[in-house]
Amino acid sequence: MRNIQKFIEHTNLKPTITSDDVEKLLREAQQNHLFGICVPPFWVKKAKRDIGKSEVKLITVIGFPLGYQMSQTKEAETHQAIKDGVDELDMVVNISAVKSDMMWPKIEIAKLGKIAHENNKILKVIIETAYLTEKEIVSLCKIAADAGADYVKTSTGFASEGAKVENIALMRKSLPDHVGIKASGGIKTYHEAISLIDAGADRIGTSNGPGIIR
Repeated sequence: MRNIQKFIEHTNLKPTITSDDVEKLLREAQQNHLFGICVPPFWVKKAKRDIGKSEVKLITVIGFPLGYQMSQTKEAETHQAIKDGVDELDMVVNISAVKSDMMWPKIEIAKLGKIAHENNKILKVIIETAYLTEKEIVSLCKIAADAGADYVKTSTGFASEGAKVENIALMRKSLPDHVGIKASGGIKTYHEAISLIDAGADRIGTSNGPGIIR
């Protein structure tokens, strides 16, 4: 069995998440030595207080879950999340603009990347592979890399399907070495996580972090 704790972002983005759930998420991450926790923006400030001096990283989402908010709204979300203490930001790309062959996604990623990097934060771009053709996945990976993304992420977990090995492999071929990949959506078992890591994933977003470790 391989040690994959450093890959796992323990996640709860359910609409019904409560303060008790946030505390449980952090407790499980600490007990299992996971990389970090991913919570909705509303819970970032509390999670930051609870984390304290712990090494657990704090991640939140921007433009979630559909991504078609105006860029100014995503920028405001990003500034607020950073103010509240987040370490990493997972932004949902504007698929509507992608499908319309607009330059908007590249401009938007660059804007959010600039904000993140000026504040020493990490930006991940969620491309929602379930809605994309292989050609679009390749194109969007290159756009995200060129615009300054630190990672490209497969899914929000709200689409019809999540991370797939073949998509991770395609993304790895399409991205420069310095841009990481986060596999997310429907990852429940150790073997699923390992197959995605072997295909090229650098992070695993999952609501079953402790189960995967066990």
